[in-house]
Amino acid sequence: MKRFLAAALLMATPLAFAQKDQRKTGDLKVYFADVEGGQATLFVPPSGENMLVDAGWPGAENANKIVALCKLAGVKKIDNLVITHYHTDHVGGVPDVAARIPVARFIDHGVNREDNDRVTVSGWQAYQNLLAKGHYAHLTVKPGDVLPSVGMHVVFVSADGNVIDKPLAGAGDTNAACAASPLKPVENTENDRSIGMIITFGKLRIADLGDLTWNKERLLMCPVNKLGKVDVYIVSHHGFDRSSSPALVDAIDPRVSIMDNGATKGAEPGAWTIVDHSPGLKDLWQLHTAIHTDAAHNVNDGHIANLPGPDAAHYLLLTGHRDASFDVTNSRTSQTVDYPAP
Repeated sequence: MKRFLAAALLMATPLAFAQKDQRKTGDLKVYFADVEGGQATLFVPPSGENMLVDAGWPGAENANKIVALCKLAGVKKIDNLVITHYHTDHVGGVPDVAARIPVARFIDHGVNREDNDRVTVSGWQAYQNLLAKGHYAHLTVKPGDVLPSVGMHVVFVSADGNVIDKPLAGAGDTNAACAASPLKPVENTENDRSIGMIITFGKLRIADLGDLTWNKERLLMCPVNKLGKVDVYIVSHHGFDRSSSPALVDAIDPRVSIMDNGATKGAEPGAWTIVDHSPGLKDLWQLHTAIHTDAAHNVNDGHIANLPGPDAAHYLLLTGHRDASFDVTNSRTSQTVDYPAP
């Protein structure tokens, strides 16, 4: 991977950086919370209508981290909470988050399909109990649906095991990387059912496919690339080898990838290498040093939010601009790397 020599390496405190008035700057802010190998990604466009993708593991600790980032971002209510699927590292924190900050609308793929796993059933049932209180709007989406929102365009490309039938606008090229992505053994879990989405802000495109698996990626990407290229790839499935096939990663050709791995979860060498070696990648960022692997399969410390040691809940912040330029801030180092528009 060609490492990017930033046009400008900016120095700023994370607090000052995060609290700029977005109505004046017109920026999209994306906060990557440290929920220890789960997912909790907060999108805050300048319109103020925000979206939280997943809520991490159950328990007060992770919920408090998410609410703290909401406060930092000036978010007093979560407008849209998307639950990509019903594994506990994604849906488990929903009741704890909802107990700490108002939520307007929940978005999911429908019923739980993994009814043979006790932990998954328990997380799903806790979510259903929350919905049953009648305090929340609820939307079940299918591929091709568009989030009824303002400030950014969100199209759902996968849900409940299905994917979009036709390429998105501007996509549809034959995908040469399909040959390097043979099918893997069928998983048939909630990962296969993950909601995946393309988020567009002006010319900036971000891909977040939850924990969508390798075989389901092929349905999106082979024989033609239905997604097109993106600027930012939120690495699927925390960097497990069961996702991030060459058919996906090489074809969407991100300039930057961000991996929401934990210290001992995800960032497996196979997936890490595919992402790190994708053709147009400038930089890979990680939420944690992967201590279960080696230095060759970790990025440099400056691009890691949390190093080994006591939990400090450091996060990554992406600030996107409508011309497709963006920058990434590491809250641990207070350093920002700028990525100009292509």
